[in-house]
Amino acid sequence: MTTNSSNSNPTSSSPKPSNNNTIAIAAVIIVALLGLSAFLGVRNFQLNNTKKELTADFEKTEELKVELEKQYYEALSELEEMRGSNEELNTLIEQQQEELKTQKDKIDGLLGDSRNYRAARKEMANLKSQVEQYVAEINQLREENELLSANNTQLTEQNQTLNSDLESERMNSAQLTSERAILVSEKESLETERAQLAKKVDIASVIKVENIDAAGYKLRKSGKPVKKSNAKNVELIEVRFNTTDNAVTDPGTEFFHVRIINPLGETLAMEELGSGIFTNSATGEQIRYTMTKEADYNGSSESLSIRWTPGQTFAKGNYEVEVYNKGYLAGSTSFQLK
Repeated sequence: MTTNSSNSNPTSSSPKPSNNNTIAIAAVIIVALLGLSAFLGVRNFQLNNTKKELTADFEKTEELKVELEKQYYEALSELEEMRGSNEELNTLIEQQQEELKTQKDKIDGLLGDSRNYRAARKEMANLKSQVEQYVAEINQLREENELLSANNTQLTEQNQTLNSDLESERMNSAQLTSERAILVSEKESLETERAQLAKKVDIASVIKVENIDAAGYKLRKSGKPVKKSNAKNVELIEVRFNTTDNAVTDPGTEFFHVRIINPLGETLAMEELGSGIFTNSATGEQIRYTMTKEADYNGSSESLSIRWTPGQTFAKGNYEVEVYNKGYLAGSTSFQLK
């Protein structure tokens, strides 16, 4: 009996450890749930704050977009109202409108990201300043144009007065002009006649030359020239001629330009030997001459001569010689070297 009684006690006390474990597990679960609940609460609070901030940023951005549209189109309207008939002013307005469009597009790009709100707001302020500057420029240009217009009006009135005075002066001077034209015509006629007479006198005063003789020479040791016909033996060319009587020509110094033209049609000329250029009085042509002979003319015949010693070999063929006085041909001849 005693044995049975002692064996029944352990059986009745065995459930106690299982209940303790259950309570511990439940406590852990409860603590975990409480922690999770606290975390979710904090997280939800943070999300709500973030949502509120995003909503506020979105609303500010939208408000700024609306403000931008309003400010931009008001600026366009203000500039458009300032258009007029002045092409320079209208061109400036169109340029300013294009610049405002570029600035607006820049701000629109910034408003695409709420983080650029401050930069966008700053650019909005710049846009406003830009519009104010444009308006000031246009007003200044308008004032300048109005001043110019007023000056032009004054100048126009002055021009009208001057034109009226000028027309009156023209009417008063018409008769004088006509009389002056007649006098000028008569003067030109007299000058033409005088020029013709002067030319005739000039031609009449030309001293003709005759007995022109030109030939090649070689100098002997004594210095005496000997006439040669072979070109290889010729050292110089001598031209002799006689002046004729001319009662029209006043006594005094006369110049005779002598041209020696070689077989190739070229004038023999060397500046260091006295060659130069004169004007043909008959044609106005510039002509090169070989040498000049200066003579003290007293109205009667005189024998003159020149020597051309270039220190060069002469070519074979026919040579032409021309003598000019006062720019007119006074005589000519030719000779040949074999």
